[in-house]
Amino acid sequence: MEEQLLFIDFEFTMPDGKSRGLKFYPEIIEVGFASVINDEINQTYSSFVKPIQFPTLTSRCKRFLNISQVNVDRGISLNELAEKLKEATRHYKTTVITWGNMDMRVLKHNCDAANIPFPLKTDVRDLSLEYKTFFGNQNQTGLWNALKEYGKDGTGKHHKALDDALTTYHIFKLVEKDKQYMKKPEPATIGDLIDFSLLKKRISSY
Repeated sequence: MEEQLLFIDFEFTMPDGKSRGLKFYPEIIEVGFASVINDEINQTYSSFVKPIQFPTLTSRCKRFLNISQVNVDRGISLNELAEKLKEATRHYKTTVITWGNMDMRVLKHNCDAANIPFPLKTDVRDLSLEYKTFFGNQNQTGLWNALKEYGKDGTGKHHKALDDALTTYHIFKLVEKDKQYMKKPEPATIGDLIDFSLLKKRISSY
């Protein structure tokens, strides 16, 4: 089965601090993912998603994400999102890669709250944790700040799900390249250290 790296990013609802009654929890309101096979982007997907428990966006959420109520009202349902993710991974041996663990945690919580089976039966890698470990940072670095540390710019706009997914892929390539540089070379053999052709000439001259 062909192997696929699936870079996923979600954007979530945000509380405004004024809510009363139901205990707030974040819900997915935008999805973006990029499928990478053999180091090439195979497909991308982007859509808004309709929240279930808290369907009305707060002013803070709309301002921070630059997203409108109309955007999410016209989005796909959580059930459709789950089906889309299942379809994206059905024919490949997939590793999901995210920046941070929030995306998978919120997806799991949202699916549990809606009685929808978790759609991803895949390995999952938290690239932000790998980045932190690789560079020995004390704190985890934000997605676009990590790219700035490489002297690069992100793809598109920050906090747009597909742009963030593609930016995660961009950082992944940079980190993997650095890992190759850091690999220890094989220890030199005696044959690497001595030019036997010169040694033979010296022996024959005696």
